[in-house]
Amino acid sequence: MRKLLASLVITMGAVSAAHADLEADADAAAGQEKAQACAACHGQQGISPSGSFPNLAGQQASYLAKQIMDIRDGNREVPQMAGQVDDFSDQDAWDVAAYFADQDPALGQADPDEELIARGRELYRSGDMSKGIPACAACHTPTGEGIGSAGYPALSGQHTDYTVATLQAFATGERANDPANIMRDIAAKMSDADMQAVANYILGLH
Repeated sequence: MRKLLASLVITMGAVSAAHADLEADADAAAGQEKAQACAACHGQQGISPSGSFPNLAGQQASYLAKQIMDIRDGNREVPQMAGQVDDFSDQDAWDVAAYFADQDPALGQADPDEELIARGRELYRSGDMSKGIPACAACHTPTGEGIGSAGYPALSGQHTDYTVATLQAFATGERANDPANIMRDIAAKMSDADMQAVANYILGLH
C-alpha cells in the first residue's frame, strides 16, 4: 500500500510539470468547434445519451487531453473512436478537453438498494484493506471531482456501464495507459460485485 501511495505522489508531480504550459494555452472556444464530431456519442455538452460512452462534461482537462492523445497515438485502443482523433494536434486535444471541462457535469441517480450503496460507499470512501484496495476518494476526491494537477479524472455522475467496463479493462490489462499501473493494480483486486457497487455509488456521487 505504501508503495502505491508513493507512486501516486510521484505521478502527481510529474504530470503537473509536464502539462502546465499546454493547459494554460488551451482555448475552449476552439475546442467547442472541434468537438462537434464528438456529440453523436458523448452529447453536445458532453453528457452521453448512452451508458456505453462516457460523460465528458466537467471532466478534468488534463485527464481528457491525455486520453485523446493516447487514443491518437495508439496507447489506448478504443475501437469506437478509430480515426476520430487521428488528425488532432496536441493543441486540439487540449482545446477540446478545455471545452468539455467547462461544461456542467452530469447528475446521476444511483440504484437505492441499501446493500449495494453501502458496499459502494465503503470502497469509494475507505477502500478494502483486506483486499489491498485503496479508497477511490484518495485520488478522485470525496465528491468525485478528480485532481487536475495529477491527471486523475472526475468520476461523479459517470455511467455505471461505462465505469464497470473500464474497471474490467484495467483488471485484464486490456487497457494499460494508467500511470505506474495504478488502476490495473487496483482493478485486478476487485470482484465483479465490487465493480458494480462502486460504479453505482459513483453514478449518484456529486
